[in-house]
Amino acid sequence: MGEREPLRITNVNVFDSIAGRVDGPFDVTVGDGTITSIRPAGPGDPGSRIDGTGKTLIPGLIDAHWHTVFTTIPAVVASMGEIGYVFAQAVVSARDTLMRGFTTVRDLGGPSFGIKQAIDQGSIPGPRIYPSGAFISQTGGHGDFRMPNEVPRGIAGYLSYSEIVGAAVIADGEDEVLRGAREMLRRGASQLKLMAGGGVASDYDPLDVAQYTKREIRAAVEAAENWDTYVTVHAYTPHAVRSAIAAGVRCIEHGQLLDEETVALMAENDIWWCLQPFLDDEDAPPLAGPNRAKFLQMAVGTDNAYQLAIKHQVHVAFGTDTLFDAKLATRQGALLAKLTRWYSPADVLQQATARNAELLALSGPRNPYPGRLGVVEEGAIADLILVDGDPVADISLIARPQESFLAIIKGGQLVKGTDIKA
Repeated sequence: MGEREPLRITNVNVFDSIAGRVDGPFDVTVGDGTITSIRPAGPGDPGSRIDGTGKTLIPGLIDAHWHTVFTTIPAVVASMGEIGYVFAQAVVSARDTLMRGFTTVRDLGGPSFGIKQAIDQGSIPGPRIYPSGAFISQTGGHGDFRMPNEVPRGIAGYLSYSEIVGAAVIADGEDEVLRGAREMLRRGASQLKLMAGGGVASDYDPLDVAQYTKREIRAAVEAAENWDTYVTVHAYTPHAVRSAIAAGVRCIEHGQLLDEETVALMAENDIWWCLQPFLDDEDAPPLAGPNRAKFLQMAVGTDNAYQLAIKHQVHVAFGTDTLFDAKLATRQGALLAKLTRWYSPADVLQQATARNAELLALSGPRNPYPGRLGVVEEGAIADLILVDGDPVADISLIARPQESFLAIIKGGQLVKGTDIKA
């Protein structure tokens, strides 16, 4: 906050994201981007303050699987639209993401570096972004979105459109994977994202296929390890996940079709699991034909995946993986609240705050935001939400951010709620 006077939130209850409970009331003071004090509520110095009576202060929410550039635009626009328009829509989406209380996202594929830079400079509003850069995919893999007339490679130039704009790196063989990994690290990736198995939204790969050899995945892992960070992979099946674990990855995205033996292996190897509550319900993506069939095949495994994760005490992160759907993007908080199908409300909030922050910390020195996220503690980064009520008692408050989030603070600055200062 620089020269600005400290901001005080008085007489407010606080969600302890480590213990998983609400305590209080407290007076919380924010200054210079961090939480400077948390004290029992009482008389204090006059100045800029927010009355927190009857309200709850929670850490800013974290979405561990987000696509900053591709969240709201249709897939055909992402593939064939004017790139300036794509980025303009992404700027709007970044602002809306922050206004939903998601003050941090882990971007798992897309050209997010420029938007991140503009956000960090204060030029545009948006969440903190932990960028992966372009997802790394084999030919015919989940990240191969080339048009049919772009095959064989080189027929219309060496790079496809998706590679030119920074959405994908199509790499085959250890040398190409290594080059692609190093290019993303050079551009500022905080972690690397590989496609290790078939996908729902891609047209060329059945859901059951494994992608990349262990040696190819290991090439990316070694590049990441040399930069003191990690690789996460898109994968659904035991075969794909086992290959990834053997190669040294630290996190699995999705995994809805895993069996118990593979989940036990994940727990044994301290692997993170970023799961999404994919169900055939009102939040199912608008897919058709073979991709719709693949979604249904995958979503059938969601309940079992969460149950196995809980049984084997795997580190579970929350991410939405919303793609190409402006309406579904507005449901970000509702998707989080949906986790009460498997977890208590306190567990749900912990997953999207302190636990997701633990996952982000795996990027080590590549962490673009040094400091502690996901907690309301003295010295932590002041990313905070003032909720009108108690979200542990009523988790649906998280699903209604426009009305329930009275104030949103990012880096100590009030980005929503200037009219409620007293």
